[in-house]
Amino acid sequence: AVEFFAFARAAGAVLAAIRQADPGADAGGQDRFVGVGGEAAAAGLHGDVETHLLGILCGSLSDLKRSILPSNQTPLGALPARFRRERVLIVGCGDVGGRVARDLGRKVRLLALTSSPGRAPLLRAQGLTPLQGNLDQPATLRRLAGLATRVVHLAPPPGDGQPAWWTDPRTLALARTLRRRSLPVSLVYGSTSGVYGDCAGDWVNEARPVDPSTARAQRRVDAERVVRHLGRAGVRASILRIPGIYAPDREGGTPHARLRKGTPVLEAADDVYTNHIHADDLARACIAALWRGQPQRVVNVNDDSALKMGDYFDLAADLYGLPRPPRVPRDTARATLPVMLLSFMSESRRM
Repeated sequence: AVEFFAFARAAGAVLAAIRQADPGADAGGQDRFVGVGGEAAAAGLHGDVETHLLGILCGSLSDLKRSILPSNQTPLGALPARFRRERVLIVGCGDVGGRVARDLGRKVRLLALTSSPGRAPLLRAQGLTPLQGNLDQPATLRRLAGLATRVVHLAPPPGDGQPAWWTDPRTLALARTLRRRSLPVSLVYGSTSGVYGDCAGDWVNEARPVDPSTARAQRRVDAERVVRHLGRAGVRASILRIPGIYAPDREGGTPHARLRKGTPVLEAADDVYTNHIHADDLARACIAALWRGQPQRVVNVNDDSALKMGDYFDLAADLYGLPRPPRVPRDTARATLPVMLLSFMSESRRM
C-alpha cells in the first residue's frame, strides 16, 4: 500500500513536470484546428482524456510502473479520480461560457470563477463548481493558481473610468495568478474583431495589424498582449477575435427588439459591412481551440456571410414580418444615435 501511494504522488509530480517542460506535449498527433464552420473543428473534442494523459505518463514512467505495480494496473488508475479528469476553468461564465460548459459536459471537471455568491446555485445547476473571486481584486484569485489544466477566459476588460484607460488589469491579474504555480496546458481568450478598427470594407485575415479606434478595443489589444506573454511562459494560448454574437435564446441575441423600436440604419452610401457568429458556434470554437489550437495563434471566428448592416436588418425585418428600419445619412446618425451604437456603425470590415 505504501508503494501504491508513493507511485500516485510520483505520477502526479511527473505529470506536472511534463506539462511545464513541454506545454505542447498534449497536442502531439492531433489534427490541426482548421476553423469553425465544418464538423472537423469539433471532431474528437470529447475523446478519452484519461487515455491521452496515460500516453504521456507511460512513456516516462514505464520502468517505475513495472517495479511497483502489477502489469494490469495503469499509472492513472493509481491516482484519485478527481485527478484523472481534465479541469477546465471558465472565467467570465456568462451566456457563451455556459454553452461551453454544456458542450463539454461530464468529460471534464468544470470550474467557474464568479464574483457574485448569488450565481453559485445557477452555476451548480449547469454542472460547474463555483469559485468565489473577483478579477478586480487580485488577492481573491490566489486559489486559482495551479487548479485548472485548461482555461477559457471570456471576461471583458473594465469599462471607462480607470486611470490607465488603455489597459486590461483583469487579464493581467488572471495571468499573474496562473503563473504562481504549475501553468495550465492551454488557455483560450475571447477578444473582439474591433481590434482591427475601421478597414473601409476590406477583407480581413488574422495577419492584418491591429488598429483599434475605440478605448474599448484598445483594452482588448492590451489583453491580447498579456495572453501572448503568458503563452511565451509555456501556456498554449489561443486568441479568438469575435464579432457580434447572436442566438434566439440569448438575451439581446436577435435584432427583434431593435426593429420594433424603429432604430434607424445608415443609408446605402454610408453603410458598413458587419460580421456575426452564432453563440453555439462560438462555444464550439472555444472548445476546439482549447484542445486543438496551435500555440500562440489568433483566429477570426465568424459566419461566412458578407452583409452590410442595413441589408442585415432589412433581411431580419422581412423574416420577422416587421417594417424595415429607416435609412439615414451618417451626419443624422451622429446627432441622434447613442455613442456605443454609433461606434459599430463607424467600422467596416469583412472577415
